[in-house]
Amino acid sequence: MSGDEMNPAAVAQAVEDIQGDDRWMAQIWRELFSPLHALNFGIGGDTTCNVLWRLQNGELDNIGPKVTVVWVGTNNHEHSAEQVAGGILAIAQLLTSRLPKTKVVVLGLLARGEWPNPLREKNVAVNSFLRSWLPRLGQTQFLDVGAGFVHSDGTISTRDMFDFLHLTAAGYRAIAKPLIDLLRQILEETPEEKRASLL
Repeated sequence: MSGDEMNPAAVAQAVEDIQGDDRWMAQIWRELFSPLHALNFGIGGDTTCNVLWRLQNGELDNIGPKVTVVWVGTNNHEHSAEQVAGGILAIAQLLTSRLPKTKVVVLGLLARGEWPNPLREKNVAVNSFLRSWLPRLGQTQFLDVGAGFVHSDGTISTRDMFDFLHLTAAGYRAIAKPLIDLLRQILEETPEEKRASLL
């Protein structure tokens, strides 16, 4: 893209609200995320454009979360890695401008496909762009939750992704562990906050 071209992955688009099949919501969400008073605004099939549209059209109204987690981009398979990362960056920028007291965690895209393939390479490139671009936003950090999904022979196991794209309960549990650890760390009171609450 030249500097004058519009990034199609960062152009807001409305999305039909189609919920997933609750493979992990019922068990893992209740166990790990509900105790943190978390809300899930994700919609199955989301692209960066869809998320951006919802954020621009009321989804941020009347909320003030301490942390927002963004995990989107793998469905933007028709866009280049730079465009996908640009769409994710646009989401993070909107969140930091509209919710200045909120910390933003952007999750990296996972590998996909049973064997190495161009979409997997593109997701690696997206993650590389995000690692480079996100630190400029200050209150935003990148978390790579994909460690361990690709085995030494380059394959992904059906134990983690039943169709080499969508996670199994074991796969969701694997990504939830580093995320929940980070969220607890972010949400923990600072020494100054603890002292203030004692006064």
